[in-house]
Amino acid sequence: MFNWLYARHHGGTFLLRIEDTDRERSTEAAVQVILDGLAWLGLEPDAPAVFQFARADLHRQVVHDLLAKGRAYRCYMTIEELAAERERSRAEGRAIRSPWRDQEAPPGSNLPFTVRFKGPLQGETVVNDLVKGPVTFRNRDLDDLVLLRSDGAPTYNLAVVADDHDMGITHIIRGDDHLNNAARQSLIYRAMDWPIPAFAHMPMIHGPDGAKLSKRHGAQAVGEFADMGYLPEAMRNYLARLGWGHGDDELFSDAQAIAWFDVKDVVSAPARLDWNKLNHVNNHYLRLADDQRLADLVAEAMNRQGRATEPDDLQKLLSVIPLVKDGAKTILELRDLCAFVLAHRPLTLDAKIIAMLDAETRERLERLSLALRDEAAWTPETLLARLREFVTAEGVGLGKIGAPLRGVLSGGAPAPDLASALTALGREESLGRIADALSQLR
Repeated sequence: MFNWLYARHHGGTFLLRIEDTDRERSTEAAVQVILDGLAWLGLEPDAPAVFQFARADLHRQVVHDLLAKGRAYRCYMTIEELAAERERSRAEGRAIRSPWRDQEAPPGSNLPFTVRFKGPLQGETVVNDLVKGPVTFRNRDLDDLVLLRSDGAPTYNLAVVADDHDMGITHIIRGDDHLNNAARQSLIYRAMDWPIPAFAHMPMIHGPDGAKLSKRHGAQAVGEFADMGYLPEAMRNYLARLGWGHGDDELFSDAQAIAWFDVKDVVSAPARLDWNKLNHVNNHYLRLADDQRLADLVAEAMNRQGRATEPDDLQKLLSVIPLVKDGAKTILELRDLCAFVLAHRPLTLDAKIIAMLDAETRERLERLSLALRDEAAWTPETLLARLREFVTAEGVGLGKIGAPLRGVLSGGAPAPDLASALTALGREESLGRIADALSQLR
């Protein structure tokens, strides 16, 4: 999100790279989750995605160049030797060093080896981070990281440096869990005499409890927020506000975010996902959204729930959505508020509704049905006025008729206020549902 905003703000290029050097984790399904999530969020890259694994030969050439420069070496440590060195380095408070750092390969050796970077042993490496400021690392604490595995596969830190250079990357904007990698990558840039891109390490998103965001907080992948009923424009607004802000502005358009965004305004403290704020933002965008679009999304949500929608259901949804969307926080809530209009007659009345329909109430509902039948303008305003006139004439409060009428109209499902429910159902359906309920109890 911040990469997209920064590129748009400066008229730059927003690029996508799939870092798939870990072949076990980089399945086709895992890659598709990334592509689908970005597409749903509306963060389309300005060029086709670059797949890192396909560039492995270019990465290996960089390693050969580092070997020729004396900035990398072949390491013949066995698994057992590496484990012993790991224990020694931990005890001595330093990074892992290979005994092959300053040794040549054994004559005629065909032993398996990795290629390690030959980093400096003294001094410091400073990462001038655009968010955190200068961050200093002691070189003795930076291990001679593996560049090529024993099977010849390039490692992540080597591959990203080579790709960033080849792709002309000027700014690397990523989570602050990569800050330590920035020091190691900076050393590789310098060893290759390449310019170092600007680094900006953003705060991670935590759950409400302060722990790193995970499945137990409700969602983890971007696509899961779509399934939970959030709109992409709401997510863009909300995500932009996590860790960055423009004064006290909570709700803003994409154009405003692009005009205002600057990396220097990002805070370094972790941001916390606040479901109440996200719901508030999503409600704002639901109220602004086109009703036809919302009807399509509600129908999709119903289908995912196992409720197949029929050809004329979209028109029914369009009749109720304008009346209920202001009170919905998500598409799922909107789905539940709309469901009553799609119910098939006769509705099944539960025991609670039946208990409210005593003889006096049934007689009153019959008189109300006659009063409503004569209403010329079937709108929320006119229906509310007619309901108020009716209860005044009956000498009761609106609450006396409200609960049983709502039950008869919705069958106990969530529904809006009475006037809106009647409007959404229409004259014929509303009077038909009242008649069905009364006939069931005769």
